[in-house]
Amino acid sequence: MNAALIGLGRMGLRHLEVLNSLHLDVVSASDRFEQTFAKAEEAGLTRDRLFTDPFDMIRALKPECIVVATTAPSHCDLVCAAAEAGAKFVLCEKPMAVSLAECDRMIAACDKAGTHLAINHQMRFMEQYTLAKEIVTGAAFGGLGSVNVVAGNFGMSMNGSHYFEMFRYMTDEEPTIVNAWFSKDAVPNPRGAEFQDRAGSVRVCTASGKRFYMDTGTDQGHGMFVSYGGRFGRLDIDELAGRMRLVARKAEHRDQPTTRYGMPWDTEEGDITPADAVAPTRAVLSALLAKQNYPDGRVGRSVVRILVAAYLSDERGGATIDLKSEKLPADRVFPWA
Repeated sequence: MNAALIGLGRMGLRHLEVLNSLHLDVVSASDRFEQTFAKAEEAGLTRDRLFTDPFDMIRALKPECIVVATTAPSHCDLVCAAAEAGAKFVLCEKPMAVSLAECDRMIAACDKAGTHLAINHQMRFMEQYTLAKEIVTGAAFGGLGSVNVVAGNFGMSMNGSHYFEMFRYMTDEEPTIVNAWFSKDAVPNPRGAEFQDRAGSVRVCTASGKRFYMDTGTDQGHGMFVSYGGRFGRLDIDELAGRMRLVARKAEHRDQPTTRYGMPWDTEEGDITPADAVAPTRAVLSALLAKQNYPDGRVGRSVVRILVAAYLSDERGGATIDLKSEKLPADRVFPWA
């Protein structure tokens, strides 16, 4: 199968590595900055197959598989153009788009063309979450109550969006309410002055009462740490260090109420695969090509929906946004990258 890549930045080069590792025939790549072409040439592409205009590339070559690794404002037009040109598979970076209306356009264009669209939310393929889900859904954990993420200033849309999808994956539920309190100051976005990606705190809940809390303020500059709380136990994962620690009540004390929070416990510690971008991206693309268990456009839209609700909540002083009843602004464009 032939493939093409749009975007030759840091993540784009990782996608190029993935495409080559899956032995796809990478026929072309595109980036608006010609100085990025050297890396693509090192990977085997000739200059005549490198474009500064991705739409020219799509029209000229009509690739079967297209990876969109650009910043979010361009995603919608590129994905729609790929679908209209007959692409069978499109893998688009996250966040999916900069508005809910754009998400809907992308989904509709791909549905109409019969194009399989995946958004690069990788959590279902990462051991940090597959193993965690196995643990927190087990009898010895007593059911998942909450997920707490404490991290450096990694961006509400850039990395926070992954954790919104992680929460949906861990609970198998769609969120119902969102609260957010953003940091008052802003740090320049590394992807360009035209972008803003807020920091701060977010709370998300499901209808069954499961809670997600994320704190990633501008005054925090290190780490990605996740703690899962259940009736009988707590699971802590240091995602950058690749370490996990599980603490759970001994079986003979599980009938005691939660107020007996200091009952004797068992402890298990060990290594876990550290956070990585290449291997999980390969897993997403492999699943897409197999047409099985990939994060599709509707998953990507669900994440954008939470982002939109978080912005609205912060603007209202942290007010609760009820996703079941509130009509979110579809056409409002947000400044994330």
